[in-house]
Parts: sequence; C-alpha cells; structure tokens
Amino acid sequence: MSTARVLLVDDRSENLLALEAILQGLPVNTIAVTSGEEALKRLLSEDYAAILLDAQMPGMDGFETARHIKQREKTRHTPIIFLTAADRDAHLAMRGYSVGAVDYITKPFDPWMLRTKVKVFIDLWAQGQALRQTSERTKDLREREGHLTHRLDLARDALAAWQEGRATDPEIERILALLEPGAA
Repeated sequence: MSTARVLLVDDRSENLLALEAILQGLPVNTIAVTSGEEALKRLLSEDYAAILLDAQMPGMDGFETARHIKQREKTRHTPIIFLTAADRDAHLAMRGYSVGAVDYITKPFDPWMLRTKVKVFIDLWAQGQALRQTSERTKDLREREGHLTHRLDLARDALAAWQEGRATDPEIERILALLEPGAA
C-alpha cells in the first residue's frame, strides 16, 4: 500500500516549514506549494489524504481554491482544513465551511491538535485504500469463480454425455477411473 500524502498550501515558506515539522514522524508524505494554482495542478495528478490550506493568500485565496477542489469529481471528498492568521471571525469560518472545509483553525494553534486531526484523515485514507484493495480482490475472485464455474459446467455436460453413451472419450474414462474410491 502506498503512503498517504498531505498537501500543504501557504504563500509563506516559513509556514510550510512549520507545518512539515509538525507532521514529521506521521506516516505521510507532505507536498508543499505556495499558491492555490499550484495546489490545483498537484491535485490533477495525485490523491491526498488531506489538504491544509491557508485561507488568505495573494491571487487565488484559499476559499476560491477550495471551491475549485470541491467542484472536481476526483477531489470532491478530499478533506480540507483551513489555517488562517486572521483573528477568529465567525464570518470567515462560515465562509470556509460553506466551500467544503472540514475544519477552520486560526493561528496560533496547538500543533498537537493539528497533528491529531491530520492523523485521523491519514487513518481514514489508509482504511479507504485497504477497502478498495479488498474490493478489487473480491472482484477478481468473483471473476475467477465465474470462470471456474463455467469450466465445471462444461465438464459436467461432457460427463453427462459420456454417461448417457452419447460420447466416448478415453481421457474421460481415465479421469473417472482416478475418481473411483481406492484408485491410486
């Protein structure tokens, strides 16, 4: 199974470094980008367990970035945690939730709290991966079962024809002889 990835989006490199340090030691690869545009490009080619998104950035801000993320089928269900240096403003928090955020955290924040929240999304991502693998394996087994059932049906038909005297085949007789009790 692959390692979960978390996308870190902030226009300030020192904030990205701090986030990478907070998440260090978790079973995750962090990918840091400095703009909403870069984040959207990354999301085209890779899946992420979560996105930590600065709400206030120049150019495309976090709210607009989140709106684009949630409009895409591929990324619609990727959890977004907004991080912002703005004072706790209920309007900004509601704006964050309205564009699909699962949380809205103001700086300064408790790094252990953020780490714990991200760990939950990493665990959920890993469980989803395991479920997808189990589903794929189940599908493969069902296809194999169908193939084997088809072959068994053909063998039954051949045996029935042989028993009814409609077919003679030395190979069938040899196989039946092997199936007889006490056959070596």
